[in-house]
Amino acid sequence: QVQLQESGPGLVKPSQTLSLTCFVSGGSITSNSYYWNWIRQPPGKGLEWIGYAAPTGSAYYSPSLKSRTSISRDTSKNQFTLRLSSVTPEDTAVYYCARGTATMNYWGQGTQVTVSS
Repeated sequence: QVQLQESGPGLVKPSQTLSLTCFVSGGSITSNSYYWNWIRQPPGKGLEWIGYAAPTGSAYYSPSLKSRTSISRDTSKNQFTLRLSSVTPEDTAVYYCARGTATMNYWGQGTQVTVSS
């Protein structure tokens, strides 16, 4: 059973960098079959895909967030990390990590991140 768990601060100040880590158990992030994603849901809005780390180690980002986003992996710890720079209150959301390609078949429980001074 694959399990994902997000971790990171719940409050970030405007203009700072948001950093979240997803810890993965029950499956390797280097598996050739899966992509490791970050997705968010702002209050009152739908899900927004942020980007993924591919099994090769490369990353791909949503065009709307690409200039501020970085996703990296630590294969020794079987975890991957999201960094979103220059945050504003519009980045307030529940952030999820998930495994999948077109369909996400495993999700973390989500973590609330609020951007506020």
